[in-house]
Amino acid sequence: MNIDSIRRHCLSFPDATENLQWGDDLCFKVGGKIFAITSLDAVPTKLCFKCTPEKFAELVEVEGISPAPYVGRYKWVLLERLDVLRPDEIEDLIAASYEMVVAKGKGKSASAKQAKPTPTTKRKRRRPKAKSS
Repeated sequence: MNIDSIRRHCLSFPDATENLQWGDDLCFKVGGKIFAITSLDAVPTKLCFKCTPEKFAELVEVEGISPAPYVGRYKWVLLERLDVLRPDEIEDLIAASYEMVVAKGKGKSASAKQAKPTPTTKRKRRRPKAKSS
């Protein structure tokens, strides 16, 4: 697996986009949210993605995989090189990351729609009653 195969795989998902951020980091996004990151100038190539809490605990036990800097607390892992896992495992983990990001985005938009007040007719503001002495 290399950057080109990662790029092809990430962009194969519906609505996936790529964006160069933070200098040399290639970010793959859906709905404006990142689901995978790889660095273009790192040798060896590194890859970062989101996991379930269970998978995170399993992966960080593998030599060459660690909690991702800055976002490890959100269950993102960093593969310090691409040969630490089989290519099909990496593809499955990227797909799972994509699905989690999509699901979270849909959940937020649905709850935001429910929380948004519906337009109503404008009511006149009542003045407070004057206190009687």
